Amino acid sequence: MEKERKYRLIAQNRKAHHDYFIKETFQAGIELFGMEVKSLRAGRCNLADSHVDVRNREAFVVNMHISPYDHANIHQKDPMRRRRLLLHRHEINRLIGAVTREGFTIVPLKIYFTGSLVKLDIALVKGKKQYDKRHDIAKRDARRETEKEFKIKNL
Repeated sequence: MEKERKYRLIAQNRKAHHDYFIKETFQAGIELFGMEVKSLRAGRCNLADSHVDVRNREAFVVNMHISPYDHANIHQKDPMRRRRLLLHRHEINRLIGAVTREGFTIVPLKIYFTGSLVKLDIALVKGKKQYDKRHDIAKRDARRETEKEFKIKNL
């Protein structure tokens, strides 16, 4: 019987679901320094405008902002620095193939704690056109209306 692990959400990229079609998701570890982990425990992270870059068979998350820890010494790391992702070789090869051949982009979806480890969910995505976004908004509004009518009839 597999033990179910609980996780605590730190930050989420909500705009990714609005701007992209999500094809496949991966769970990656992330290489951090001690003060960055303390800052994440305080919930001080922003995933907006961040993306994953694959170079030299290594994956890096770029533009993820982790605010400096308040009670740390003066030797703090840059809050916007590139951070290495910990993925298996076959996962990195799959990401490289999807980005180069099929034109996908890699975007972080959420960052969270699993036990004492920091994990980052990344996704292979394709960009949505404006009409796709409008179609999704119309579907969501229609679903809300039907739920509202159903709720009124049941009362």
